[in-house]
Amino acid sequence: MKIDWAALGSVFGVSLVATVALVGLFTLGIAGLSRRERAAERGGSAALAVTGACAAFAGCAAAVAYGIYLIVA
Repeated sequence: MKIDWAALGSVFGVSLVATVALVGLFTLGIAGLSRRERAAERGGSAALAVTGACAAFAGCAAAVAYGIYLIVA
């Protein structure tokens, strides 16, 4: 058995970057929803924060859907 270390390292690197990016995107969505709640408590509007949160969650959903597509195809 021979292991292609370059390919293994490449898969590890791409997986690490994708994981960090997806978690970061989800964190931005959570932070946007948190700002909306803080603005609602103060009587203000946080339409931009909600829009950003929705975009972040849509990006997460798209990344997950693409991953499932890659597994199935």
